[in-house]
Amino acid sequence: MLQLTELGTRLKEARLSKGYSLDDLQEITKIQKRYLSAIEEGNYSIMPGTFYVRAFIKQYAEAVDLSADELLETYKSEVPANKTVESTTTATIQQPQSRRSLSKMPSKGFMDLMPKLVVALFIIIAIVVIWILFQKKADNSTPDVNKEPPVTVDTKTPVTKNDNKDKDVPGSKDQDKNDKEVTKKEKKQQQKLSKGTLVNDNATTNYTLTGTEEFKIRVEVTGDTWVGVQDENRTEISDKADVYHAKDVVEVDAKGKQSVRIRLGAAANAKVFVNDEKVKLAASPSERTTQNIVINFSEKE
Repeated sequence: MLQLTELGTRLKEARLSKGYSLDDLQEITKIQKRYLSAIEEGNYSIMPGTFYVRAFIKQYAEAVDLSADELLETYKSEVPANKTVESTTTATIQQPQSRRSLSKMPSKGFMDLMPKLVVALFIIIAIVVIWILFQKKADNSTPDVNKEPPVTVDTKTPVTKNDNKDKDVPGSKDQDKNDKEVTKKEKKQQQKLSKGTLVNDNATTNYTLTGTEEFKIRVEVTGDTWVGVQDENRTEISDKADVYHAKDVVEVDAKGKQSVRIRLGAAANAKVFVNDEKVKLAASPSERTTQNIVINFSEKE
């Protein structure tokens, strides 16, 4: 069993003095219990990345009313920096991986068979090309008995082409498309999202959404980050609260909710949209790595 580090000991003592169990702390921070236990034991190797070691320690410290910056500075020798955890793990497993890569090399028999497979592939392609050319030639040589005689056009009479025949005609596809674009534009103009108001907890920013009946949240992830979306009752309404990766998208239809709380573990690695309108963060992600974005919904301005 791992021995508690000085940092882990101090965090655990602060937790116990608050009367919190690991389950309680998991509910408060939304960090999985196994990561909280690993922080107390100094077992950082199970973390999803070195970035999350510092981020999770900061969230743990804030939850038990300790100064995160002071702890990280005091015990900086215990906390891995940059890619210490990954490099250690890579060094540990490097030799077995090399052995496995050797075992995955193609066998000699397969390499001997490769030239024959390539030749067979070229033969098949050649047959297909010849068949296609033959079919085209046969189609061109067959007279079309149903083909109508060419239409003669009097060059003296100007022929005008009505390119706008169906445009802007009620019921046409172009008109329906224009109507939808105008409706969408009007809704966007009516919608109003207030400027963010910072809260004294060093993590939360409040916004107010008015002038719309829709309440759709979208988080586009550009790098590893924790994402969770809760309603006013602190009930998770996204598919899951977890670590997401680049190109992941978290979407929630919060219609009928009074407010939503979006938790970002690494705010610089995510973009938040409300009804397709991007939320401008009131605090710089470089200053506040972990952020809570609370959007209060009101149909009336």
